[in-house]
Amino acid sequence: MPLASAVPVVLTASERHRLKKMAYGHKTPHQARQRATIMLLAARGRPNARIAAQTRLHVDTVRTWRCRFAAGGLPALADRKRSGRPVSFTALQVAEVKALACQLPAGTGAPLSRWSCPELAREVVARSIAGSISTSTVRRWLKQDALKPWQYRSWIFVRDPAFRPKAARVLDLYVRTFDGVPLGEDEYVISADEKTSIQARCRCHPTLAPGQARAMRVNHEYGRGGALAYLAAYDVHRARVFGRCEPKTGIVPFMNLVTQVMTTEPYASARRVFWIVDNGSSHRGKKAVDRLTRAFPNAVMVHTPVHASWLNQIEIFFSIVQRKVVSPNDFTDLGEVRDRLRAFEDRYNATAQPFQWRFTTSDLDDLLARLDRHTLDRREESSARLTA
Repeated sequence: MPLASAVPVVLTASERHRLKKMAYGHKTPHQARQRATIMLLAARGRPNARIAAQTRLHVDTVRTWRCRFAAGGLPALADRKRSGRPVSFTALQVAEVKALACQLPAGTGAPLSRWSCPELAREVVARSIAGSISTSTVRRWLKQDALKPWQYRSWIFVRDPAFRPKAARVLDLYVRTFDGVPLGEDEYVISADEKTSIQARCRCHPTLAPGQARAMRVNHEYGRGGALAYLAAYDVHRARVFGRCEPKTGIVPFMNLVTQVMTTEPYASARRVFWIVDNGSSHRGKKAVDRLTRAFPNAVMVHTPVHASWLNQIEIFFSIVQRKVVSPNDFTDLGEVRDRLRAFEDRYNATAQPFQWRFTTSDLDDLLARLDRHTLDRREESSARLTA
C-alpha cells in the first residue's frame, strides 16, 4: 500500500514574511520558532521525515503542525485553548481574601502592623475561608487588583490656616518678587535651617576602596565620636552657601549663623535680605522676627507654613550634604566632620548653580484644590457611612 504524501504548503508573500520573522526573531518563543521553521521547510516541498531530522522533532509533530497550517493558516500555529485544571477556589473566596487584605490587621484582631502574603495565607486558613491556600495564590489574586497591603504612605492635614499666603510669599521670593513688587539688585533671598545630630562614627576597621566588580566596603562596627549640628544659609539666586558647625541647635547658634552672613558683603550693605526659615524652635514666631530685625534692620524673616519645610530650598542642599559628605559616615572624630563640611562648602560654592525650582503659585493652587476635593470626598464618605 503506497504511503500518503505530505500535505502541500503554499505560502503567500505576507505569510512568508511573518514566518521568517518568527523563525529568526531573537525574542520569538522557542515553540513558535520551531513551528515557523517547519512551515518554511514544508513550503520548499521537503518531506516530513527530512524536516523532522533537520529540526530534531518527531515526524508526528511535524505532520501535525503541517496539517494544522494547511487547514487554518497562521492562526492555527497558536496553541489551542485547553480546559485546564478545575477551579480550586470560588469567586466568593477570592473576594473574601481581597476584602481581608483591605482591612487593617489590628481591626481583625491579628497582632500585626501590616499584611504580608504569607500572613494573609495563614489568616485565610485560620478563618476557614479556605482549607488550604499558597502564598503565591494570594499574591496572584492581589496583583489582579494592584493591592499591596505591605506598603504604606504617610500623610498629614494642612493645619496652618494661612498656608496659602505663607507658601505663596515663599514661592514669590524664589522668582524675586515680594508683595507683588519685583526685588531690586541690592535685595537677596536666603534659605536657612539646621541639620541636627551629624555623628562621627569611628569604624573599627578601615574602609576599603571600591574595585573591579566590588563596591566600597564599610565595616559595620563603629565607636561613637560624638555629634554636632550643621547650620547653613543658602543664597537662593547666587547658589552660595554659608555654614557653621555648633555643638547643638538653638537661638544662639542660629543667630551666630545670621551674624556670619549679615556681616559679609553684599548682605551687610543690602537694602533687604529675606531669610526663609521653617517653624523650628530656634526661629519660630514673632519673637524670632523681632530678634532678627533688632540685630539687623535690613533682615526680613519669612516663615514657611507649618509642616511645609519642603518649600525651603536649604533642604535640597542638606540632602546633597547627606549623600556626598556624611554617608556612609566614616569619620575619626568630630574635627574631621567639621573639616570635611567646610571643604565641601568651598567646593560647592566654586561649582554650584541655582536650583531649578519649578513649583510655582499656580502649582500651589492646583495642589490645594486637589486637597480640598479629597477632604470633601472623605467627609461625604463619612456622612454616608453614618447615615447608612
